[in-house]
Amino acid sequence: MQIGDYSVAVIQDAEFRLDGGAMFGVVPRQLWSQQCPPDDENRIRMNMNCVFIDTGKEKILIETGIGDKWPEKHASRYGIDRARPLAETVKAQTGVSADEITIVVNTHLHFDHAGGNTKLDEVGNVVPSFPNARYFVSQAELDHAEHPTERDRASYLPENWRPLMESGQLEGRDESYEVAPGLTMQTIAGHNRSMQCWQLDRGGKTMFGFADLVPLRAHVRFPWIMGYDLYPVETLEAKKRLIPQAAREGWLCLFYHDADEPVCRLVEGEKGFMPVPYREEETLS
Repeated sequence: MQIGDYSVAVIQDAEFRLDGGAMFGVVPRQLWSQQCPPDDENRIRMNMNCVFIDTGKEKILIETGIGDKWPEKHASRYGIDRARPLAETVKAQTGVSADEITIVVNTHLHFDHAGGNTKLDEVGNVVPSFPNARYFVSQAELDHAEHPTERDRASYLPENWRPLMESGQLEGRDESYEVAPGLTMQTIAGHNRSMQCWQLDRGGKTMFGFADLVPLRAHVRFPWIMGYDLYPVETLEAKKRLIPQAAREGWLCLFYHDADEPVCRLVEGEKGFMPVPYREEETLS
């Protein structure tokens, strides 16, 4: 798709599954299961929708998915169903190789957002997946990843960022910053204190990546908030601010974990705000 003069592509990394109860917190199973039917282990289908942006000068990848360094035991636990490595999917969809990516952005460093930052080489060493890229993450998130709490320690796997520190590719950035002209990151507390969302403003159009603030279309409902969130009331406040704005201003919204319709617009109806799936024939330029 084109947003202004930038070329944008949504790159699905791999399908995986997490516990539905954890994904919807206090929402009763009777309700969330109508939107996201669980399997016999109470897990729901999800994906990682990374975003490639070609600005003409930079080739940017936002998020790197769950990665493929997992032992079979853990891959089975999360139901990871991978067709091919993320870099191969990027190449197939955009024609851009891993060596040509110039910037990689992580909204935060949880394993399902930063897992593809690194890979195993031929002899089993963990190395950068994108050898010529600068990797950006907020310094506050990097500091937290290095010193997580007992509650979120399992979400942080150091092999997803420490090799980048060793190679000199990882850059800790500010609470808000510009990646490229029109592409900005902003810290929005709720999921944790340092996760960032991204916003692309180009040619009079806006695309917004909600990261884990609104991970699935089903989470557009204000009180539908993940049990994983460290600060759910702050998630609620941010949703009540951003979702009406997205609907009012006609943003194109990216729901990172939605397996079926990750790109939507939001409309307000009698029962609140609802996602309307985007179709490629829409004109965005």
